[in-house]
This record gives sequence, C-alpha cells and structure tokens, in this order.
Amino acid sequence: METKPVVPQKIQQEEDVFNLIDEQQPPVQSVLDIPEIHGMRDLESADHPSENNPHFIDGTVTVISAPVGAAGRQEPTGVQQVAKPGKGGKAGKAKGAKPSKMGKTPKADDKATRDAKGTKAAKATKSTKAAESKTTKTKAAKPKAAKAVKPGANQPPKPKDANGIEPPEFDLGESRWFLNRELTWLEFNRRVLHEAMDERTPLLERLKFIAIVSSNLDEFAMKRIGGLKQQIGAGLHELTLDGRTPRQQVVECNASVREIEATKREAFRQVRELLEGKGIVIESYDTLSPKEKKQLREHYYSNIYPLLTPQSIDPAHPFPFISNLSLNLLVTLRYPKSREHTLARVKVPIGLGTPRFIRVGKGDHFIPIEQVMMNNLDMLFPGMLIVSCEIFRVTRNANTEKDEEEADDLMSMIESELKERKFAPIVRLEVGAGMEPLHRGRLAAELELDEENDVLEVTGMLALRDLFEISKLDYPRLHEPPHHPIDHPQLTAERNIFHTIRDLGSVLLQHPYVSFSTSVERFLREAANDPKVRAIKMTLYRTSIQGRIIDALVQAAQNGKQVAVVVELKARFDEATNIHLAEVMEEAGIHVTYGVVGLKTHCKVILVVRQDFQGLRRYVHIGTGNYHTETARIYSDVGIITCDDAIAQDVTELFNYLTTGFTAKRNYRAVMPAPKLLKKALLTRIEREVELHRQNGGGLIRFKMNALEDGDIVKALYRASMAGVKIDLYVRDTCRLRPGVPGLSDNIRVTSIVGRFLEHARIYYFRNGGAEEYFISSADAMKRNLEARVEVLCPVTAPELTAELRTVLDCHDADRRSAWDMQPDGSYVQRQPREGDSGEGTQQMLIAQAQQRLKDALKQKKKPMQK
Repeated sequence: METKPVVPQKIQQEEDVFNLIDEQQPPVQSVLDIPEIHGMRDLESADHPSENNPHFIDGTVTVISAPVGAAGRQEPTGVQQVAKPGKGGKAGKAKGAKPSKMGKTPKADDKATRDAKGTKAAKATKSTKAAESKTTKTKAAKPKAAKAVKPGANQPPKPKDANGIEPPEFDLGESRWFLNRELTWLEFNRRVLHEAMDERTPLLERLKFIAIVSSNLDEFAMKRIGGLKQQIGAGLHELTLDGRTPRQQVVECNASVREIEATKREAFRQVRELLEGKGIVIESYDTLSPKEKKQLREHYYSNIYPLLTPQSIDPAHPFPFISNLSLNLLVTLRYPKSREHTLARVKVPIGLGTPRFIRVGKGDHFIPIEQVMMNNLDMLFPGMLIVSCEIFRVTRNANTEKDEEEADDLMSMIESELKERKFAPIVRLEVGAGMEPLHRGRLAAELELDEENDVLEVTGMLALRDLFEISKLDYPRLHEPPHHPIDHPQLTAERNIFHTIRDLGSVLLQHPYVSFSTSVERFLREAANDPKVRAIKMTLYRTSIQGRIIDALVQAAQNGKQVAVVVELKARFDEATNIHLAEVMEEAGIHVTYGVVGLKTHCKVILVVRQDFQGLRRYVHIGTGNYHTETARIYSDVGIITCDDAIAQDVTELFNYLTTGFTAKRNYRAVMPAPKLLKKALLTRIEREVELHRQNGGGLIRFKMNALEDGDIVKALYRASMAGVKIDLYVRDTCRLRPGVPGLSDNIRVTSIVGRFLEHARIYYFRNGGAEEYFISSADAMKRNLEARVEVLCPVTAPELTAELRTVLDCHDADRRSAWDMQPDGSYVQRQPREGDSGEGTQQMLIAQAQQRLKDALKQKKKPMQK
C-alpha cells in the first residue's frame, strides 16, 4: 500500500494539552521549516538504506562539500547517497566481546573524502575498494584524499576542545537543529487523532480517541499555554533551544490547535454518522418527537432544574465566577413590554452523578444536557422572553506552584495551591459558533482575554472530552477485542512469591500484557501478610484512590510491620488525591514523607525487607509506570522484581536520601538516580559508544521513551550519528531532534507508536562493543526529569530478561500498523502494511507473545507429570 505523508498544515494555531499568545513580531519560523538542503534524497524513497536493515547502513556515500557564502559562512549543499551492495568479508568484531544479539554484525565503514580550502568547492573522491563493505563519510582533512581505514585499525586522534570533545561538523548550538517542545507535542495529538479517522479502528474506539485528543488539548491549555503566559506576564524573553520566545510559541501553538480542532470536528461528524447506522445516535433537540420532548421536560424538571442557579449580569450583579472547564449558557432575555435586554449565566451541572448525555427513549439515543436546558429555559425565567441562548467554556491556568523551600508545612502549601488554582487566570475561552460579536467581546473583556488570540469559536458541541461516556457503551463488535492480561508464567500462585524471586533472581514484568494485580499488587499483598517481612518502603507518585495498593500498605502497618511511604504531593492534577491518601496512611501508622525539597519524587520503587533463612534479604520492584491499578490496564510499561544485592543496597540508599534529604556521599553500584547520576550515565555511555564505534564499528543505540527534550542528550546523539553510530529512537510524543538530516543525523531514526495502549515504558540500550547494556527507567530524556526530579535508571542483565526487552524494541521496528516515522521537518509518515504483511501493530504482537510464553510454560509444566 502507498505510504502517505501526514504533514501538519501551516496556519495560525491555538491550543493543546500543554499552550500561549502574541504581539507585533517578525515572521516566525515554523517548527516544520528546515533549512534548505539541496539535493536531499526523497525521504519516502523505497530504497532508503535502512528500509531492509533497521540498524546498519551498507552502501557508499558521495559527499559534496558546501560552497562558502558571500559572508564567508559555509552554506549547506547536496548530499547524494547511492546504495551499493558491500563486497568481501565481515567487519571485525569488538575485542573480547561476543557478536551483538541485535542482528547481523555491521559491515565496516571506509572513509575517503577531500575538502577544499578557502572558497573553492571540494571535489568528490572515489571510495577505496577493500575487503570490507564501504561507506564514505565526511571528514575534515587536507586537500589530499584520505586513505581508507578499516574500523579496527589505529587512527590518529581527532583534535579535541578543552573538555576533550571533538568539535562537531555542525554548530550544534544553532536553533535550527532543534524542534519546539510544544509544537512536537501537538504533532503527537495529530497522530492520536488519526486513529479516530482510521477505518481500521473500531467505531467506539474512534470516538474514544476523539475524547482523548479533546482532553489532551484541555490539559495543554492549562499547563503549557498557562505556563507560557506566565512567562509573558513576567516579561521573560529567553529563547528556547529552537529559538522561540514565549509569545511566539503561544501564537504558533494557538494556530496548530485551531487546525487540530477543525480536523477533530470533521472526524466527529464522520464517526457520528457511522454510529447512527449502528443504532447509536446523538440527537439534536429539533429532531425529537413531541412525546420525546415531553419526557425530557419531565426529566429536566425532576433531575436537572433543582441543580441550576441562574445568575444575572448587570450593574447590581457583578460578573460571576466561572469555574475551570465548565459549560455555561449565556442567556439574553427581556421583559415582554421592555426593549432593554439583560444577560444571565447558567452553569451546566455536569458531574457528581449528572451525565453529559441523557438517554432518549429505550434505545441508545442520547441528547446533550445543554440542549435540554436551552429548550426549557422558561422554567428558569418564567414570564421573560428568551432572546437568545449561547454557550461558552473557559480554561484556567494550572500553574500555581509556590516555592516549597519557603513553606513551613508542605501539605498546607499544596492545599493552598489547589484553592488558588480554582481562581487562577483564564487562558482560553471557547464559544459556540455564531455567538453575538458583542457578547463575545464582552466575555473576553470580563475574563481579561485577548479576543483575537485567546478566543476559540467552536462549531457544534463543546467539550468533546465527555464523549468518553458514549465510547464505553457495551457493543463488543465496536470495540477492540477484549484484552485479558496473563499471570506471569514464573510467578505461580501456589508458591510464596519471595521464594520464587529468590530462586529466579529477577523477573521482568510487561504491563498490561502481564497482570498488574497478580504481580506488583500481589508482591505488596504477600509482603503485608508474610510474618517474615520486617519492613516495606515505597514511593507513590500517582495511584488509585480506591486501589488495592493503599489497602496492602495499611494492612502491613496493622500487622506490625515498619511501613514508610514517600508521597509526591505535587503530582500535577493528583495533588488532592495524594493529600487524602497521605492522611489515610498516617492515620494507619504509616511513616509518610514528601520527598526532597525542590525535587519531585517521580521514581517507582518498592523495597521489602524479609527475614530469610540466611538472614535479612531485600526484595525490590522498580518500574517505569505508576502504582495505579487502572492505568496499569491501559499503559504499556515494564518493571523488574529482583533480590539482586547491589540493586537492593542502592535502593536502600535511595530511600535514606528520600526520607532525610541529606546529600551525603552515597555509593551506588547499579542503580543510577537523578538528578545526580542518571543524565551523566546516559551522556557518558553515548560518548563511549562513539569511541567503540571508531575502534571497531557496529555502534548502536536504541532508546524507547515518552519524550526527548533535553538539549544535552540531543546534541550527544547528533555527535554519535555524525561519528557513524546507528541510533533508533522510539519516542511517543515530544521530540526536539531532527532525524535524517544529511551529515548531521543520517544515522538516526525516530519512530512513534500510537495504539490502543498508551506507550509509557522507558528502555535504554547500548551495544557497547558487543557487551550489550539494557536499562529501564522512570525518566524520559527531558531536562525536568534529569535535573529536577528523583528518578532511577536500573540495569537489566539476565540474558532471558534482556531478550524480552530486545523483543519489545524489535516489535517497534516490525510494526506496520501503529508506527509513524519522523521526518526532518518534524512531520510524520505512518507506515503502511506491505503485501503479505499481517498488519499487526506492536501491541498486538506483544499480546500474542505474552500468551505464547504462558502456553509454553504450561506445556513445560506438564512434561514431568506425563513422564
């Protein structure tokens, strides 16, 4: 099937799940604009060198040097790449290392280039034939042609700067090599929205994706646009890595959001029509029969009318408070014998048992609650003439954080923040299409908004996030096939879980393919009731308010065990829940602390101390996802349960740090926490991969994460790519890096997976000359995670466990259903099934593999019995 590019359009943009505004500014470079690189090969070409081999490029590259511009600055020129099959033997292996299990050993790279001096153009040199397969690369040299050098041969050292780093061929400080964080996050929402337009997606799932995007855009406006507006209000003009001011980002984000909103409306129209054919109808009031209208009026009078509080807007009644994300009716009315109009506001009472959609009749026909209210206003305003009724909705800033270093009581400070959030400045106003311009302008003025930039006119229904209500209807054929997580084959229910872990050493968990309940929750439940368990320590970032996690911890405390929990009170939008849970646990006798001042505790760690037959033994769980029963069913995460001594000792040190905040020297042997060690660990390993590649070839880095935003990590990956290291990045949403730029990131691929589960795992892999290293982590490659949070990077070393992690990454490579390939300009192209492909996505493959592992384990278990 033909691969069609999905390129973001360039118009003005408005909001997204994390957003901002404008002033008189010169034209802004779009996130999708990349400096012209003449002669760049077609990125969709079928003969892309990495098409058949996802890790290594085998061919010859002819590099034409750039001419010098009038100002003496070198301008980029064409890079022509001609694939030629390599001849001869295999590349040399790393000394003392086994061949990589990731795939075939890469073929060697020969280097031969000629650079011109002054303003003269360099001449392309012919690549030298050798017993190895050849790839010519750009290299600063004298006018004479450089000799071809085998990867394993001794090479003269390249000049290094004061920090010991080789100067890059590109100026990595230039903003053009970085994409914008906010705009690339909005790009992710375009990919999510595509699922709502994809005919392969079941109908109610398509409706769910529309609701997800709507919810995301609300959160974007609250968090990201709110934060950018605060920067504008504070007079900050600091440029981002991609060279944008806060004001420029707001303008471009608003334009992008408007495009996404238009696409979302069209998707909703299509899905709505298709659902009608299945008997699921979202009615309009005008299409109802008189009998149905009468029934709705009676329902309204009994169940809605008592909840309403109309508020007049006139000199005697100041403009009312408008709560965040609430739907509101702006009613214009007058007395029958008067020509003077007056305004009133009525809040639509959604929530706390009142649904957005009211069932009409006995079938699955629904009508939005606001339409029922709009057509029965005579009950609220008896004897008045209703001139018009319009609808609007506001979004408030969610960034109300205070300086916790100045707080006497952290919990009181967070509670104060939550109160302030309710009254935080409004960052967005949504109005129904056709609102009277005078009313629109008055609302904008009363809410202190810029009417041109902060007001979004919406055609049709507002707040499509409420479509979650209808997407949950019980129509099995209109949903994805039901997924039932398996019990981990090695964690058999009939045996004590600690005895199993002690014998196995470590167990890898893949959620939601493996049951969270029978693995992590069981780990805590058994620890709570095991008489030999002495202590339980745990971090909590987000969890279910009615989940079994808290029940197990309370049970452990009641059983006399020492229980200590580090609760992150500042987990955005979960502050109230975490405050409540902290109070519940303290009442049960659990030692509750709130982490280290100035840092969010984002790591996911459980430590259980048990009296085994040889003394105290520590058991640890480290995961990439939250200890949340509900999200564990819909987020794709990995975790490890282990009794490894080095990891257990490191986690003990970590908890001592979290409960005291003391930064005394702590010796970590395996686990690398942020903010002290994690970023340094990634950067040094990237540089090590470069050095090993120069010596022996075959350099390979594979990262799976939610976001790639940290500038230092991006620059390090650029340098590795320029050195010839192959880099596969599986980044769900935000990605600052531009892949596939000739000479800069030719060796980098960026893939995004969008499917029925939210990709949430973080896996870091380094080939390391054949001595492969795998890590799992709670941290994305984002500045905030690496420098302002407590995170952990945990090694996974057992061969059977690393094989599982490798399978996860390989499924991403094989995916031709849910995978999107990033282009240098920041757009994405969705992969399409080839002829004969199964068309299965990553998540379907992993479901099948988990089920197969369970079947194999059951067969293995029956063999001794048959004998």
